[in-house]
Amino acid sequence: MANPLQGKKVAFLVAPEGVEQVELTEPWKAVVAAAGEPLLVSTEPGSVQAFHHLDRGERFDVDRVVDDVGQADFDALVLPGGVANPDQLRTHPRAVAFAKEFFDAGKPVAVICHGPWTLVEAGVLEGRRLTSWPSLRTDIRNAGGEWVDEEFVRCDCGPTVLMSSRKPDDLPVFCARLVRELSQPTVPA
Repeated sequence: MANPLQGKKVAFLVAPEGVEQVELTEPWKAVVAAAGEPLLVSTEPGSVQAFHHLDRGERFDVDRVVDDVGQADFDALVLPGGVANPDQLRTHPRAVAFAKEFFDAGKPVAVICHGPWTLVEAGVLEGRRLTSWPSLRTDIRNAGGEWVDEEFVRCDCGPTVLMSSRKPDDLPVFCARLVRELSQPTVPA
């Protein structure tokens, strides 16, 4: 299939500052290459400041503000990492609610590195198996999830397929599996 994500809209939820740039750009490129439509959703309009670990990276224009959208506007959600990014998101009630909406609706969610902090706050990890940056292990376990140290984890033990990876080195597998999962006919439209 030449355009497996044709007609699919994928929300990339990030804070105004602190997203790990490669964890935003690589999955974004994978969605575009598969003919999907990625949209950058943030808590504020304008642009977001990405980082390369602790060094400033590029700025990216926000497509939608989280206060103005809901899960019904998208087919899937991607939560990139970076330490500051999910730490800011988990303190923003609407961002947390937006992430939870995807679980309530049974839509796919993909998360990498520190991204699961937003899901911990959303209370959606009970009984879920996932991976992350190792420092989130205790947070995930305390939220009722099963943390594992694997390159990619697909958990379908609920109505939402949850895809997770640990770090930027896992991005090739993360991106390929994200596109494969979202191209399945069972993904809600």
